Amino acid sequence: MPNSEHPVECVDAHAVNIRGKRLLITGGTGSFGNVVLERFLAEGIGEIRVFSRDEKKQEDMRVALKDSRVKFYVGDVREPSSIESAMMNVDYVFHAAALKQVPSCEFYPMEAIRTNILGAENVLNAAVKAGVKRVVVLSTDKAVYPINAMGMSKALMEKLTVAKSRLLGEGSPTLLCATRYGNVMASRGSVIPLFVSQIRANQPITITDPNMTRFLMSLKESVDLVVYAYLNSQQGDIFVKKAPASTIGVLAQALMEVMEREVPINIIGTRHGEKRYESLVSREEMSHAHDHGSYYRIPQDDRDLNYSKYLTEGEKIISSSEDYTSDNTEMLDIEGVKKVLLGLDYIKNLKNS
Repeated sequence: MPNSEHPVECVDAHAVNIRGKRLLITGGTGSFGNVVLERFLAEGIGEIRVFSRDEKKQEDMRVALKDSRVKFYVGDVREPSSIESAMMNVDYVFHAAALKQVPSCEFYPMEAIRTNILGAENVLNAAVKAGVKRVVVLSTDKAVYPINAMGMSKALMEKLTVAKSRLLGEGSPTLLCATRYGNVMASRGSVIPLFVSQIRANQPITITDPNMTRFLMSLKESVDLVVYAYLNSQQGDIFVKKAPASTIGVLAQALMEVMEREVPINIIGTRHGEKRYESLVSREEMSHAHDHGSYYRIPQDDRDLNYSKYLTEGEKIISSSEDYTSDNTEMLDIEGVKKVLLGLDYIKNLKNS
């Protein structure tokens, strides 16, 4: 069981003391970056640097925002010199740049390695070199017991972050931490926009396995998690937000009821590298995790090369711990999922259009 530890759950951006500060978001043109921009610009941040290799999305963002506090840097985390230039005089970094699609990473695993592992190494090195105060790297449930290349690359990104934080120590001017979350509802490339497009076109909803379970977290909650990690992290921590879940079959039915339109469901079978449920915290991690109420804090693994701690000595508490998964969290029925969906701006905008 996790240790009980309940600090004030302060996720208000005011508490980040961002006024006059510089924030760099790698992969900042994605869904996460857009929500961070909206939130932090409203809270008086000094400057937000959007770093990505997609110049078209940067231009679209520039035209839409028309805010001089947003600076755009075209570059690639794979190229150390480009990220080093963008990192100069930055206070905080949110590292969101990644290859996230499971199928593409399966077929091009070396590309996942170059972006998700080596790219993260470049970001961390540049942040330490520039004296950045805090770096939060964004990870995924797929890093826990990874069965696909995307999850394996993210798991190694986490290991890189924790290993580098261990070397830096608590006295370092740069603090490194990570967040880990599952399915982010209505984010780019997620299942909800796909289901919505199929429903609106009166086409069958394509479901791999209706009994698969997935955590339900909004984009706003994903930003809350990153801000919470920033506020409460110690060197090398990983933070996880507790969230409800549902089966994919229940999610599809709830969406049809919200949109007031019925279409057939076509079960196509599990895709290559797809898990039946999401795991956010392994049982080994749960044995020493701290319960922060709405969050779990997983402290830095501070073991050294004393091999007995790995091979000849065990921990009884691990045997009595359970993973934290989308199968053993709070499970929502159709009405519960509808309530969650109706709270999403994405669904509100659909119903108002």
